[in-house]
Amino acid sequence: MKTRIILCGACGKMGGNVLSLLSSDDEAMAVCGVDLFPKALSVPVYKTFDEIQEEGDVIIDFSSSQNLKERLEYAKNKGVGIVLASTGFTADDLALIDEYASTTAIFKTANLSLGVNLMQALVKTAAEVLGDAFDVEIIERHHNLKKDAPSGTALMLADSVNEAFGNSKQTVDGRSGICGERKKSEIGMHAVRGGTIVGEHEVMFAGEDEIITISHSARSKRVFAAGAIRAAKFLKGKKAGVYAMKDLLAEENK
Repeated sequence: MKTRIILCGACGKMGGNVLSLLSSDDEAMAVCGVDLFPKALSVPVYKTFDEIQEEGDVIIDFSSSQNLKERLEYAKNKGVGIVLASTGFTADDLALIDEYASTTAIFKTANLSLGVNLMQALVKTAAEVLGDAFDVEIIERHHNLKKDAPSGTALMLADSVNEAFGNSKQTVDGRSGICGERKKSEIGMHAVRGGTIVGEHEVMFAGEDEIITISHSARSKRVFAAGAIRAAKFLKGKKAGVYAMKDLLAEENK
């Protein structure tokens, strides 16, 4: 039986990409959408979760961190999983997600791209091998409509690097003025915003007389839509808890 998906943020650009991919998917289908600004689509679209009439298996949430509790509460009450595909969560939001994870299957990742998740593993290995002999700087580039900075993916990559150092490093967001010499305890974070850049992330390891760069560039939003659908299929029927891309990949590679 196909995985039945409720798409939150259905009328946005990412929602459109998800619906486009699902139209030819043999294993999953969209049953309805939810959007604060509903419009006619290939499935019914509601303004709130309270209005939904269809039955689903998993929510894919490509909206924002606003009204997060409404979505989590619906998932809990209906016994469905939820893929959180947005970023910009506050500390309170993260605490709320952890609270609902005791009763609900939640898939949370800063980036749904397979390539970025491979990059995450690569930068951790590089940091372990190179150690403090190399300074780490992270540069991320996104379109001019992105609201949060640094990106969730950049923060995820910084966390992976930091794990190699026993979480002893501190992130520094950009530099300005007479800020003094760079400290070994820093992971530099730099956000670029412009045009229609989908998403680019670069982790630079700068040592004496040599530089190693690990980078990823998304050329289309479809890569994130495909990852969200993949996560929804994985999450169907899962017990309560927080899942990430590493769990999906581990299951697929058994």
